[in-house]
Amino acid sequence: MLRGKKEEERKEKKAGIDWHAHALDAKEVLNKLGSSESGLSEEEAKKRLKNYGRNEIKEVHKVSALAIFISQFNSFFVYLLIAAALISLLFSHWLDFYAILAIIILNASLGFVQNYKAEKAIYALKKSLIRKAKVIRENAIHEIDAEEVMPGDILLLEEGDKIVADARLLEANELQCNEAALTGESLPVAKTTKALSANTALAERKNMVYCGTEVVSGNGKAVVVATAMQTEFGKIARAVQEVKKEKTPLQKKLDSFAKRFSIGVIALAFVIALLGIFFGIDKINMLLTSISLAVAAVPEGLPAVITITLAIAVKRMYKVNSLIRKLPAAETLGRVTVIATDKTGTITKEEMEAVRFFADDKIKGLEEMKRARSESYTMLLKIGVLCNNARMEIKEEGESKGKGKEKILFFGDPTEQALLRSAFKLGIDKRALEEREVKIKEFPFSSARKMMSVIRKDKSGLISYVKGAPEVIISKSSYELRNKRLCRLNELRKKQLLAVYEQLAEDGLRVLAFAYKRINKISQQEAEHNLVFVGFQGLLDPPRPEVKDAIKSCKEAGIEVKMITGDSAITARAIAREIGLTGNLLTGEEIDKLNDDELKEKLKDTTIFARVTPEHKLRIVSLLKQNHIVAVTGDGVNDAPALKKADIGIAMGQRGTDVARDVSDVVLVDDNFASIVNGVKEGRRVFDNIKKFSYYLISSNLAEIFIVTFALLFGAKLGIPMLILLPIQLLWINLVTDGIIAIALSFEGYESNVMKKKPERAELFNARIIAIWLLLAGFITAFTLLLLNLANGDAIKMSTIAFTALVFFEGFNALNFRSFREPIYKLKANWWLVGAIVLAFCLQLFILSLPFMHKFFGVTALNARELGLIFVVSLLVLVGGEIFKFVLRKVESKKRK
Repeated sequence: MLRGKKEEERKEKKAGIDWHAHALDAKEVLNKLGSSESGLSEEEAKKRLKNYGRNEIKEVHKVSALAIFISQFNSFFVYLLIAAALISLLFSHWLDFYAILAIIILNASLGFVQNYKAEKAIYALKKSLIRKAKVIRENAIHEIDAEEVMPGDILLLEEGDKIVADARLLEANELQCNEAALTGESLPVAKTTKALSANTALAERKNMVYCGTEVVSGNGKAVVVATAMQTEFGKIARAVQEVKKEKTPLQKKLDSFAKRFSIGVIALAFVIALLGIFFGIDKINMLLTSISLAVAAVPEGLPAVITITLAIAVKRMYKVNSLIRKLPAAETLGRVTVIATDKTGTITKEEMEAVRFFADDKIKGLEEMKRARSESYTMLLKIGVLCNNARMEIKEEGESKGKGKEKILFFGDPTEQALLRSAFKLGIDKRALEEREVKIKEFPFSSARKMMSVIRKDKSGLISYVKGAPEVIISKSSYELRNKRLCRLNELRKKQLLAVYEQLAEDGLRVLAFAYKRINKISQQEAEHNLVFVGFQGLLDPPRPEVKDAIKSCKEAGIEVKMITGDSAITARAIAREIGLTGNLLTGEEIDKLNDDELKEKLKDTTIFARVTPEHKLRIVSLLKQNHIVAVTGDGVNDAPALKKADIGIAMGQRGTDVARDVSDVVLVDDNFASIVNGVKEGRRVFDNIKKFSYYLISSNLAEIFIVTFALLFGAKLGIPMLILLPIQLLWINLVTDGIIAIALSFEGYESNVMKKKPERAELFNARIIAIWLLLAGFITAFTLLLLNLANGDAIKMSTIAFTALVFFEGFNALNFRSFREPIYKLKANWWLVGAIVLAFCLQLFILSLPFMHKFFGVTALNARELGLIFVVSLLVLVGGEIFKFVLRKVESKKRK
């Protein structure tokens, strides 16, 4: 097995080239790889496949049913239950043993089912990254499985191709690639074949193409230099595996509580045993009694109720397009204090769009253009449509043709798609224009000319439409179309137009200039000189429309939003301004100059991070986690290390890469940033409800311990020491009565201020809540002990009264925990809880009314007067709770004044 692993590592290492391919001439690269432009021979390809291994990225996270099931036991609370079960087994308390064992298995099974279903859902979302690749072998073109591509293979690249390996370009014909998944750069990257400096940053290596990216326009040819885990994509996947995934804050707090609770229970059992022995009770009996009490004191149902509650929440979250992969993430999302979000594809649409238009000496937005536009603006849009190779198609979505909803699809270069899209929104359809103006000749865009022109013919003759870099188009223009007139362009006006261009560029826009000219003959010289300048269009990968409101909701909820992108500082600032995100900006270069303490200080007022690498993002998240609960969103492989490091990683379901989804805790099915806010709202509801039933269960258990302890002590003092509540009675209350009610509490609705309050940062169990537990437990204990007077010294009846009183007290006590401050009459009815309390009372009456149950539970019958008195007295706990909340509201009101 070890030998196999070493062999695999050797192949992985061989599958990557250790030298800088981007810094060498193309011929040098071919020589080093032992290849040529004719490609590898089939025999050599087979040798390399055997030597290097297949070109495949290892899964970061594999679905393993056994591993998922075993992980359900990784909790100190579960360890506590296992210990309780073993103690019960040791002392032959078979009922306790089987009941606790059933709870452990139920808890694990519920968690397993939910997590396994989530993994299967993720698997269903996955789409194969690449299936086929075109390569040259023995001077012939072959289409092969991507996994069979080897270093030295010659890849043929065309528009729409997914790139299967890291490769050095040999030819690049107007080749542009979308590298957002790897670098976070939203704009397509124009490629070249020239050698670059050895220290050129990854995002600037324009003579390389990378695994997992996509060709958006042009074509080219490249030699493969790295495959599998040695690609840049694979290196990040490997780095992700080295990032340790920590437990969620809830898991940590429950484990911490379970440890402290265990110590407390052991100490209590020891004290009770000593006191019993002191009062003369048999040592062995007292030891067994104290152990039984310790086991009974453990809130056995708490882990199962939490698991059930989280499973219910997961279903609710799926309805708002948040697929929860791991149950605790449902709660963690509600307590997030910082969302560190990727920009491209998460905040933005990951599709270019024209958002600013300049003509007639005015800059307008899309909405202004919809309201009114001049002849110059119409010509500006028309040039963008007719000097354009992108195309549009109408797809009908419906049961029958002609009756369904139409969907417009755009194909081609992202920039040219954006020009078509904006024009179509403003009522200009390329298909209609092309019917009137026939294309005669095209002079395609080139990096040398930085422009493109198309000659068309209309009723009046030939006309040239031109678009390109602003400085080039302005320099070739002699006139300007302004306010329906042709104005001569002088040098001053040209400088003014360049200043407008710079203004738009400073807003983070990609700016194109547009011009036209009536011509007499078909020639490039005639078509591209002495032009009539019309205006500019500023393009941007725009924010999703719902993001601005989502950011606003986050601010109201006390959640900081920080945008982290590989894009330029100018583009990042422009997007931040669009979505209402304010604050300082840091670049990756500036981050490198700061030590951790300095960067941690900067993080307090920095909300925008630009030109960052995966390493920068991981460092930012690690430092934020020291003081915050951090959610990280992303879709690219470059986001994966930070997604895994975060308290909660949120990946995009549609646009996201497999690696990003594999390491995430939550997957947004609709890629909608606003779904995060919906998830936060549901997560806060979950956390609130977990607090409610946890506090309820623990206050109930404390009351049970107090009653048993005080009854034991008072009985010993009177010479009749007894265990007032039998272990079977305590187990019934903990698992059946309390369990049903606790689950019903998980159906409580949203608190009125759920998205207006700051995230919960306090401990789940703090001094204030412990004081409330003690107060409630003391109240229940005092009145239960008073009710024992109804028994007239009958030991079995005393036990029955205490048992029944606890069931009734705890039923009414649950109503106290529906809200920590609002009066019960203001709360929306929770019929699940009402039903659970009624069921618990009915089950108790069922035990008391059937003689064959008496022996099993160690009880006797109670008459109507006794039951009525128990009911009325137990109702006082609800009255007391309402009085306490009333006083609390008055105190808070005075403090605010």
